[in-house]
Amino acid sequence: MTIVSSQYPRRRRTTTWAPAADGLRVRSRVADTTADLLALLPGPEDTLTWVRQGEGIVGWGEAARFEPSGPDRFAQAVDWWRSFTEGVDVADEVGLPGSGLVAFVSMAFADDPGDSVLVVPEVVVGRRGGVTWITEIGSGPSRSSAVQPVRPIRTPSSISYSGGQSSAAGYRDAVARAVLRLRSTDLDKVVLSHDIVATVPDGDGPIDARYVLNGLADRYPDCYVFSVDRLIGATPELLLSRRGDTVAARVLAGTMWPTDGVDAAELAERLLGSAKNLEEHRYAVESLLGPLRPYCAELTAPVDPEILVLPNVVHLATDIEGVLTDDVSLLTLTGAAHPTAAIGGTPTDAAVALIAELEGMDRGRYTGPVGWIDSTGDGEFGIALRCGELDGNSVRLFAGGGIMADSDPDNEVAEAAAKFVPMREALESVRDR
Repeated sequence: MTIVSSQYPRRRRTTTWAPAADGLRVRSRVADTTADLLALLPGPEDTLTWVRQGEGIVGWGEAARFEPSGPDRFAQAVDWWRSFTEGVDVADEVGLPGSGLVAFVSMAFADDPGDSVLVVPEVVVGRRGGVTWITEIGSGPSRSSAVQPVRPIRTPSSISYSGGQSSAAGYRDAVARAVLRLRSTDLDKVVLSHDIVATVPDGDGPIDARYVLNGLADRYPDCYVFSVDRLIGATPELLLSRRGDTVAARVLAGTMWPTDGVDAAELAERLLGSAKNLEEHRYAVESLLGPLRPYCAELTAPVDPEILVLPNVVHLATDIEGVLTDDVSLLTLTGAAHPTAAIGGTPTDAAVALIAELEGMDRGRYTGPVGWIDSTGDGEFGIALRCGELDGNSVRLFAGGGIMADSDPDNEVAEAAAKFVPMREALESVRDR
């Protein structure tokens, strides 16, 4: 197995690479191990992860790679994945979600430049319902053990922070300008964000993704801990999943966060009584239901949202379920739904245009779909939230929130600060180890 340099080289996002799928063999078999999935990642290079509550899949190595971009990136991905899977010989002895041939996926938020990536690993280890399996993907014979020796995890001695492309002050100004625009136009909501950069000393880097992932999984077990092509995080939001003819989603929009003397129960009561947050949530639910309806014979969502309590914030949440009319890929469904009002705004086109005008940065794959897809079109995609992009000794962190006509800029800055907490805690957890 070929492993790339541990120095996290920057990949050129203008090229597409993949070997011919003809002759590629995939074998999934049950494995006799109870080890934590994240603990099996052999090194910091090319970590691929989608894990929640100890279950999911992790992978490493690179059997194939595709980099779609631009406004038709989802269609490019659908076409490439369909073509690629047709030439692969799959022997799946497990038959669980995530076994067989899979690709880890991370799509850009915006159309321009829209740089996205699909990575087919060489080795995948998965776990569902107590069953663990190993998948090998390649042209050579299967090995007796595809699991690699685990190298020690590098932990830095300290973390420092600096401003990113969009400072907190710049974010506050953008929110204030957005509020004025919302009050004077037909735009109902826009989602704005900003970034900060965390850096480790030269002698401690590059940052090892594994200690960050472990920190996220320890503190946020109910979130989907992900890692795809240097984008790592723990998202609470399931954008879409497909299993056979069933599609599901969890919509999150509307947020409050702990303050002194206010417990989660009181926060939940305040959130359920907040007209601003309830309206913001309704926009997000409707923005997902609309694109899904043409593909579904049945589509259901509760009238009233529930409460999702996380260590750093409390969200309004709605679970959506549907039955598909046709065999349509998860990538196609995701392309139709993205961006929802939860991460773009409403009306969509006007909100995305205002983001480009006011935000002052390229989000990259932050707030884009992230997850995995298999050769049948099944899979799971979350929204890339509570995340950062690794680059050698630094990691660029992202956070933001939904802006409405009655939003308070100072409050929105505080909300973004609360949403930086998961990644900051994970990065700083090395001090406790």
